[in-house]
Amino acid sequence: MTVQQHSGAVSRPSAIISAVPDVIATATLVIATRGQGFTEFTREAARFLVDAAAKDGALQLFVRHTSASLVIQENADPGVQTDLVTALDRLAPADAGWVHDAEGPDDMPAHVKAMITGVSLHVPVIGGALALGTWQGLYLAEHRAHPHRREVVLQFIGSRR
Repeated sequence: MTVQQHSGAVSRPSAIISAVPDVIATATLVIATRGQGFTEFTREAARFLVDAAAKDGALQLFVRHTSASLVIQENADPGVQTDLVTALDRLAPADAGWVHDAEGPDDMPAHVKAMITGVSLHVPVIGGALALGTWQGLYLAEHRAHPHRREVVLQFIGSRR
């Protein structure tokens, strides 16, 4: 087996910010979907941090469903979400002969897609803001064809302003 060396430069970590957690703030966000696709909720998560007086720590997010998921994705070009839906449909097509189809032909593919993409996220919070990249946003991925109301638990653990 050959190991290839990466020729790029790696910098030292930035200055360390230390904080003693003094708060655990929790809320539930209800997201109404329009059916299969992605719904961005970055602003709502940021608003939760403001309401919690968050400073430094981590935001944990968890969706309480088995046929929807949470992802961090590009928020600049909506074509990305369209292509992601297409890719997930190719990975778990509705016509694959699934045994579990109690709620329709999109039921089992939705479970597979949620398993692949995940039901939880963990985002650093620095200075009261989500430490997301320039083009990153928080999305609920709805894997069912019909509209649903999905619950996302938001939990900030860290220090307050």
